[in-house]
Amino acid sequence: MLARFSLYGFLKNQRYFEPFLLLVFLEKGLTFFDIGWLIAFREVTVVLLEIPSGAVADVYGRRKSMVLSFLAYITSFLVFGLAQQLPLLFVAMFLFGMGEAFRTGTHKAMIFAWLRLEGRLDERTKYYGYTRSWSKFGSAVSVLVAAALVFISGAYTTVFFFAIPPYVLGIVNFAGYPKELDEGVEGRASLATVWRHMSQALVASLKYAKLRRLLLESMGFEGVFHAVKDYIQPVLTAAAAVTVAGYVVVEDWTEPQQAVLLVAPVYLALYLLSGMASRRAHVLANATGGEDRAALFVWGSAVVVFIGLALAAFYEVFAVVIAAFVSLHILQNLWRPILISRLDAHGGEFQGATLLSVESQSRRVATMVVAPLIGLAVDAAAARGTGGAFWPIGVLGGIVTLGFFVTSWNRKARTALP
Repeated sequence: MLARFSLYGFLKNQRYFEPFLLLVFLEKGLTFFDIGWLIAFREVTVVLLEIPSGAVADVYGRRKSMVLSFLAYITSFLVFGLAQQLPLLFVAMFLFGMGEAFRTGTHKAMIFAWLRLEGRLDERTKYYGYTRSWSKFGSAVSVLVAAALVFISGAYTTVFFFAIPPYVLGIVNFAGYPKELDEGVEGRASLATVWRHMSQALVASLKYAKLRRLLLESMGFEGVFHAVKDYIQPVLTAAAAVTVAGYVVVEDWTEPQQAVLLVAPVYLALYLLSGMASRRAHVLANATGGEDRAALFVWGSAVVVFIGLALAAFYEVFAVVIAAFVSLHILQNLWRPILISRLDAHGGEFQGATLLSVESQSRRVATMVVAPLIGLAVDAAAARGTGGAFWPIGVLGGIVTLGFFVTSWNRKARTALP
């Protein structure tokens, strides 16, 4: 099953539009505030559907949930590729959010179900980190394909259509998953069963202090990260406009073709480094003396990176800003396997997908709030012309991560007391 789990991640990340998503929206005339609302709408969609979808996955079958997810993705890619106006982009975002809702938490629960059946739960961080690394390696391959597609076509939008075949192959891959991974499915379920199952998971996540803390940490780290991570794209475009033209004759090239020269190598390095980080997350946990201490290390590192990003963005030192964004992706891929392992250790077996969906939902609530605010702040900074446009990202991230670092340090100190 290791190969099938890894293949899922590899195919799922053949999202050829991902390195250019913000650039597509900017090309269509949207402001950063408009983009923030689109992102927020996507998160609202997932928030409304995610916990019920996790419960449905646990009760009706996780494999069926994954197939439904990929069908929603495929439809969203079609709409994204055809959309020319903002209302249709919201439709595409809704479909994409549906795909996210029926996927997140569900596949992780299938991995942990297989480990449970095999008696290998002590390998959670290592195993999940390994499969997640193949997702990042898939992203690295997708960057090369996407760069070629954009360079040949001279536009961004066509990459949405080419993302469809890998998702069809993903559905074929699910057909080979064993029935045992539906863990907990017994006979015909009712809506009342789904509601009862969902309510039990919600109560458990709010009742226990350790689960509450983990959900707050997810909101702080993952919520902010997913709201700001794609801002590397306009930074790369701005850097390309400054540097590329001086070395390459680009008079007859479109802006997308120019951007590819910098976007492709940076994203390739970003995904390869992220994949290696994910695969080595268990090493960090072992070296620091446990997953809680590893999380504290990541919080401290994130504080330094966000402060550096704020200063470099204000003075428009693009190389440092790009390095900071890459560092954030690396830290997130160290953080994610550690967080998921900590969460699964405190969750029940049958409620696995639902609890993981609760976690995903909590960070999406944070992203839903942060994304429009960041977009508004970036637009305001650009309009005022005081420093570079992207320094508010570093300021907000620095405040949030510093708060969690301090509180995590205090909790660690109290735990160490005799």
